[in-house]
Amino acid sequence: MHSTSSPHRPFVVLKFGGTSVAQADRWRIIAELADHRRSEGLRPILVCSALSGVSDRLVALLDQALAGEHAQPLEALRAIHQRLADALVVTLPVAVDRQLAFLSRMAEGVHLVGEVSPRLRARVLACGELMSTGLGVAALQAHGLDAVWVDVRDHLTTAALPDASAAQRYLQAHCTSAPDPSLQYAFTQAGAVVVTQGFIARQPDTGDTALLGRGGSDTSAAILAARLEACRCEIWTDVPGLFTANPKAVPSARLLRSVDYAEAQEIASMGAKVLHPRCIAPVHAAGIPLSVHCTPRPELPGSQIGGSAPTGPGLKAVVSRGGVTLVSMETVGMWQKPGFLAEAFAIFSALSLSIDLVATSESSVTVTLDPSCTALEPDVLTTLLSRLNRICRAEARTHLAAVSLVGRGIRAILHRLAPVFELFEEQRIHLLSQAANDLNLTVVVDHDQADRLVQQLHGALLTEVEGASWLGATWSALMEPKQTETQAPPTRETWWTRSRTVLLKEAERGTPAYVYAAPVVTAAARRLMSLRTPAAVLYAMKANAHPALLKCVVEAGLGIECVSPEEVRRGRAALDAVGSSAPLLFTPNFAHQREYVAGFAAGAVVTLDNLHPLSAWPEVFAGREVFVRIDPGGGAGHHAHVRTAGARSKFGVSQEQLPELVALCEAHAVKVVGLHAHVGSGIRDPRAWERTGTVLAEVIAAFFPDTVRTVDLGGGLGVVEKPGQVPLDLAAFDASLASLQALLPDGCGLWLEPGRYLVAEAGVLLTRVTQRKTKGPIRYVGVDVGMNTLIRPALYGAWHDIVNLSQTDGAAEWEEVDVVGPICETGDVLGRARRLRAPREGDVVLIGTAGAYGRVMSSSYNLREPAREVVLDGALEHADH
Repeated sequence: MHSTSSPHRPFVVLKFGGTSVAQADRWRIIAELADHRRSEGLRPILVCSALSGVSDRLVALLDQALAGEHAQPLEALRAIHQRLADALVVTLPVAVDRQLAFLSRMAEGVHLVGEVSPRLRARVLACGELMSTGLGVAALQAHGLDAVWVDVRDHLTTAALPDASAAQRYLQAHCTSAPDPSLQYAFTQAGAVVVTQGFIARQPDTGDTALLGRGGSDTSAAILAARLEACRCEIWTDVPGLFTANPKAVPSARLLRSVDYAEAQEIASMGAKVLHPRCIAPVHAAGIPLSVHCTPRPELPGSQIGGSAPTGPGLKAVVSRGGVTLVSMETVGMWQKPGFLAEAFAIFSALSLSIDLVATSESSVTVTLDPSCTALEPDVLTTLLSRLNRICRAEARTHLAAVSLVGRGIRAILHRLAPVFELFEEQRIHLLSQAANDLNLTVVVDHDQADRLVQQLHGALLTEVEGASWLGATWSALMEPKQTETQAPPTRETWWTRSRTVLLKEAERGTPAYVYAAPVVTAAARRLMSLRTPAAVLYAMKANAHPALLKCVVEAGLGIECVSPEEVRRGRAALDAVGSSAPLLFTPNFAHQREYVAGFAAGAVVTLDNLHPLSAWPEVFAGREVFVRIDPGGGAGHHAHVRTAGARSKFGVSQEQLPELVALCEAHAVKVVGLHAHVGSGIRDPRAWERTGTVLAEVIAAFFPDTVRTVDLGGGLGVVEKPGQVPLDLAAFDASLASLQALLPDGCGLWLEPGRYLVAEAGVLLTRVTQRKTKGPIRYVGVDVGMNTLIRPALYGAWHDIVNLSQTDGAAEWEEVDVVGPICETGDVLGRARRLRAPREGDVVLIGTAGAYGRVMSSSYNLREPAREVVLDGALEHADH
């Protein structure tokens, strides 16, 4: 590899995020990129984040150290870095060992002192970047590069903030970005490839470590680029650039090939997570081009950000940002009264609250608080309202989201927006704001409406744009493996790619038809039963209640989780048919009294989801053992409608109600033997259940230390649905469960209740092409199945693989089409911007990952009967017609 050195080489800064530096194969790509920059005559400066997930683990370490439970988290941190070292075939660097030893000492100190200062928190969190870069240098040297480790704190000092709190100085620090000849000289002398840290800097007066805020590695890279007067700054991450919407929610989102600095700033500030908002200003001021690229796919074009981008009016993106809090202030006294806003805003400033959007009238002012800079604790909000109510009538609304249309010259395209305002008819609009810089139009809506609104706005405004030089390919087209004319359409190997002949034969018997592969269900069940930690795994049968699939899961040893009396009856019959003693759990929600009676009569474990049943019908529960569903206070998942926790969710007993629950149980001799929680669906982060488990462990300790013997973490285990997704790591998931098990009392077991994970991939929906239509740039393919049979795309914007089973020989050309059904609704769209081999009338089209929440959510809307169901069991086929 190239190792020549020249003092006149221009600098180029490459920043690599946590996912980019956490895998050995990514370090091979990083080495190739650095070497290529050397071959271009450039001097590469690599700015690295901590390994993916490590910063969160360091935050958790401090919390666990307060309780003296830091030994296992420390060992987990060592194991993460050791695994990467082993994969890189390098010895764990001494520098990493040194940081791990430091963390051990700090954790002991936290336990002894009983508090975590901002200064200590900053120093501990900095260890993630210090360790990742130590491993990075070893990786690059193993690939033959002349790489050197540089502590960025020796060169990057924070700017003075006279009125800042200690937390702001240490955890939200700022640095200047003026050209720095001494830094340029130091990095020139350091070596061929400099590896340094993002996120961290040093206080100039004390020498203490300071942080640039979460996500601050982007900002570090931009500041270093400006101070080095670099020729460009490259951000390398796990997505190939900025998109017209969040591509993981809207797979038809298109790559933004080029935007100017102001548009990029607005897109980042209003919710896009690819770039940190604070990273734009330093490169903008210095006129340094900024680009965003995908580390695992370096051949993709990426997004270019700079002054040479097109500057004419045009909508560039639809973005959303959650966690928004809205504060309204009303008083007729503000009319023609000088100084009211100054007085009100001073109250926000005194509490270090950053105001984002503002809307005013003669008697009211409404503002939102910037969620990226404001950690709004409940007591702070209470204090804010108390102080504001001295000068006006103030109210707050939480759990909101801001949805923004972003682009230069928004006012100039308002005439195009008129039709889409109909989309707001069904929304509760809390605030509408048009930016003074003419770069965005923002509405604030309920959090659970944001994802769907983004999908609708994107479909109405950006799907049909053509001929725009700044627009690239769709996310789905970019992230699918490269295809040739002879390759089959599927993007990944599945059971149905190997069963084309059987499926085409089944389609001859009539479409539409759901087809389920029983062996796939059995295999998924066995994978879950092989987990070491759970005491029991139950199947959430609402995902698919077909008797043949129930038989598969109970034969594998799973129990059944039910949500209605009919499900209880079917679940009990399935368990009894195989003589299984696995649990039958009944978790009703806002159900009639008779349903609880039926649950107990069937021998099910009954869950209380609310205090009303216990207070209104105590005779039903007196002397019985029950589970209680707890709302852990937050939600996760692929869509707001499947996030089943938080104040905006109807599920669970809130933690504030627990004292009343205990009193009711004592009054009626009800024994709480299990706690249950469910935070959402489609989750592929193996550690996503840790917070829920920790909350339930705390509830046990505080309210049920002697009675609870089961903690049910619910389900939500996700499957791969879209191109580019990473499957749930079951080994890491099991390890995470083991760490939770350690928090529970002796004899208390963990239960899981997945549904989708067991059956989604086992099911496909077969349909036939009925018609074709072209309107402008959009080519529509109609099929004989619609949202009455598969409602998930319309309801959630869900993604399903769609392939043309009839055209696999390479003779037909690829086409990008919208696949639509026959239902008389605009939303009857099964997939947008899908690449299929030219579909013809009569072709069989397969819709994948349809085994969960498909047929069970069907209806006869438009008097169209939903699809029939077929079960394949190896060579044996039987159908329910």
